[in-house]
Amino acid sequence: MKSFLAAIRFLTILPVPGTWGTDERSLASSVPFFPIVGLLLGGLAAAVAFGLQFIAAPPMVTAALLVIVLLAFSGGLHMDGLSDTADGFLSSRPRERILEIMKDSHVGAMGVIAIVCVLTLKFAALASVATKANLWAVALLTPLAGRAAIVVQMALLPYARPTGLGLVFSQGRRSLSANWSIAILAVAGFVTLHWAGLVIAGATVLAAMLFAAWSYRKIGGATGDTFGAACELGELVPALAVALWPALIQLHV
Repeated sequence: MKSFLAAIRFLTILPVPGTWGTDERSLASSVPFFPIVGLLLGGLAAAVAFGLQFIAAPPMVTAALLVIVLLAFSGGLHMDGLSDTADGFLSSRPRERILEIMKDSHVGAMGVIAIVCVLTLKFAALASVATKANLWAVALLTPLAGRAAIVVQMALLPYARPTGLGLVFSQGRRSLSANWSIAILAVAGFVTLHWAGLVIAGATVLAAMLFAAWSYRKIGGATGDTFGAACELGELVPALAVALWPALIQLHV
């Protein structure tokens, strides 16, 4: 229970009573619960999507509200990680300087550009599928894909800093947690969208692996900021895949 609460406390702004889930041991053992938290958040997002479609909200309003809900789940924490990662990775500096830039709390031009690009893509993709009957399924898979992408990066990369909160999550082998996360994403995808869901799961894993390779080339590993960036990029995949490949949605029948 402490590990599950630690995952909720770390990944969301949902209130957790007392100090449960704040110790290092609970945080370290919380990684297998990341996809469970993703499913929980996905259920909330799916309920919002279903409600907006029920009242016949315009597609752009539906997409905008879903983007806000997804952003609010973490209080913008993962978007902040994306911003810091973009500032560092796109600075064309050596590894140590990149890590310094990522640790700086100030937001640079590249960070702002990354935020705008990801939010715009997420909004456009959701707006393009907002009229589909299975929007709720895309909304459900979105937070799950993001949290699964974090665990995949944890399994593939060492921690790039000698200290930091993210170091807790990188201790030990995370391959089992990654396989577990991918399995949950694949099962949830198949149950909701059948073969299209499996394609989305595979695309999410591929995106996470490509970003992990870029992180390794840039800083030799992962940080808390790259975990957040992986989540935001992973969340792009479900709606973007359906929006870019309309035939994909036909696989669910």
